Formats: sequence, C-alpha cells, structure tokens
Amino acid sequence: MVNMRAAAHHPLAAAPSVLCPGGRPASSLTLPSSGFKPLGRRAVVIRAAVAVEQEAKTRVALVRIGTRGSPLALAQAYETREKLMATHPELAEEGAIDIVIIKTTGDKILNQPLADIGGKGLFTKEIDEALLESRIDIAVHSMKDVPTYIPDGTILPCNLPREDVRDAFICLNAKSLAELPAGSVIGTASLRRQSQILYRYPSLKVVNFRGNVQTRLKKLSEGEVQATLLALAGLKRLNMTENVTAVLPIEEMLPAIAQGAIGIACRSNDDKMANYIASLNHDDTRLAVACERAFLETLDGSCRTPIAGYASRDNDGYCILRCLVASPDGTRVLETSRRGLYAHDDMVAMGKDAGKELLSKAGPGFFDW
Repeated sequence: MVNMRAAAHHPLAAAPSVLCPGGRPASSLTLPSSGFKPLGRRAVVIRAAVAVEQEAKTRVALVRIGTRGSPLALAQAYETREKLMATHPELAEEGAIDIVIIKTTGDKILNQPLADIGGKGLFTKEIDEALLESRIDIAVHSMKDVPTYIPDGTILPCNLPREDVRDAFICLNAKSLAELPAGSVIGTASLRRQSQILYRYPSLKVVNFRGNVQTRLKKLSEGEVQATLLALAGLKRLNMTENVTAVLPIEEMLPAIAQGAIGIACRSNDDKMANYIASLNHDDTRLAVACERAFLETLDGSCRTPIAGYASRDNDGYCILRCLVASPDGTRVLETSRRGLYAHDDMVAMGKDAGKELLSKAGPGFFDW
C-alpha cells in the first residue's frame, strides 16, 4: 500500500514563530552543557521545525480512502476526497484524509482475459479485506466492478452522481465501427462489448485487450489493434476526451451494469464513516444502480456472460430499463425493457422481472460459456 498524503508546506517558511514540543518558543530551549557545543539560534529553530513536521506526519488521518492504483481509480478517489472536504469542514484540514492504494487481483494479472481468471470481485476483493481489517475507513469502487453481493460487515450507502454511461469508439483511421474494413481488429477486455460488436459487424475481429486507459491507448497507437472501445465516463474523469473518435449511442452499445457510477463502502458498524459518505449520495444514481444490479443478480451472470443494462429517468419522470444478454460470439442477443415508477421498490422489481424474462428466453445452458 502507498500513502498518497500530499507533502506539507515546509515549516522553515515560518521559522521565527515555530514552537517546540511542550509549547515553548524555540529560543527558550535549555541546552545541555556537558561536552556539547552550544547550538546557534538557526540550528535550534531547524530542530524545532523538524519536530513539528514529524508530529504532523504521525497525526492519524480522520478518513483513510482505499482504492486501486490506476489513474482512473485515483481520479475517483480524489473526487471522493474533494467532495468530503467540501461537505465536512474538519476533513478540509491538512492530513485529515489519506488515500491508500491497494493492488487487486485484477491489477496483478494482466496477460489473461478477465473471463479466464474468473470469479467475482477481481477488482474489489483486496480492498474489501483492507476495509474489514480496519486498514482503511472507506472504499471507493467503480460500481461496475462490484459483485452483486456486499461482504458481511460492510455497507455501500453512497453512489456519487453518475457520469455519462456511453462507450467511446477510438480509432486512428475510421470514424465509426461501420467504416472499419472487414477483418479489422478491435481490442477490448469486455465480452459485453465483444458480443454487441460481433452482433452488428460480424466481419470484424475482436481480441482481448487488457490494461488501464493509458496502456490501451498506447497499444492502439502502436498498431496492436485498429480500434478499441472505452467507457466515456473514465475518459471524462481523466480529462482525456480528446482521444474519442465517436460516442456510441445506447441503441448500438448498451452499457455495462452500473457503468459510470462510483460506489463508496464502509464497515457496517462505523456510524461516523457511514454518515460522512451518506452525505455525498446521489439518490437518482443509487436507484438506477439498484435497478440494474437487481437485473444482474437475477441472472447470476459470471465474467463469461455478456450482460448489459441501463436504467434512466425519462422526460415524464419514469424509469426506463433496457436489458440485454448475449452469446460471446454475438450470434444470439436477447433484449427486453421495462417502464415504471422511479422509486426503489418498483425499480428493483423491474430489474428482477426483466432478469426472469431473459432467463426464460435464454433456456438451459445459455449462460454456461
């Protein structure tokens, strides 16, 4: 783990007013006389300043934020920190919030498809463990990485306002998927993207493409693939939208469950942290995420199952839920939709009902990839 606390201003900038431990001015120090050369005033001030700086460094942070170490994960952690500082004055003090980087299984294994290293929680397990072991106080997750179950002893009472849920098409020599010549290679680690691409453009080839945003863009520029798809939300949070060739409409590329949403978790017995993060919650996002995750939970989908879903509020204030499951090769795509009240119980019921419908349509063995 890496402590990301920003360095404090050097205390020598205010040397004349530095106090030594115990509150005495630096100039009033009593120096030992047996065998020691008396210290000059500047040396005394320096030692006093160092003592103050060390004391500041050992001060325990009020909130330790656990996160993955990718640039995008850190951007999300910093966004959380800024919102906490703006909402709670005591957290705006220097050193009040630490950001703690935790390497997850998904970060450690980059040479295999996500489906092959399998299981749920590839990007959250180690962070959840740090939370339960009190090595951090809150955990910041991309909600699309969070399994449908929350570990015992933790709660997730907060979703920050959702970013744009759409996918971005990035290519150096074509303006859209439709313009790519037959046989063009598209890189993505997402079976959801793979299945929807192949469904509409079966002449294209899709290969596994792992790594953070910067790594994927570098591979693209080096010609490893002709194009890639990335979440627009991540590019926006990284201020990297200049790389976007085109934004894919929802009708062409339905997003991942909870794409663009940030979730913040804490221990279930930590009322102080629960209150801190609940104050940041964006309820429209929380309800949409709950609806989509109810759909996912009903399907009990794995990393090997292309699943997509998006809940949004229409112009009349109702919830519109669009859902999809597919075969990885894109030869079979099943879709459904729901419309109902934008309220928690109604939206969860819609998600479950949509999941049951697609399970029934899919039939036995559809999810056994």
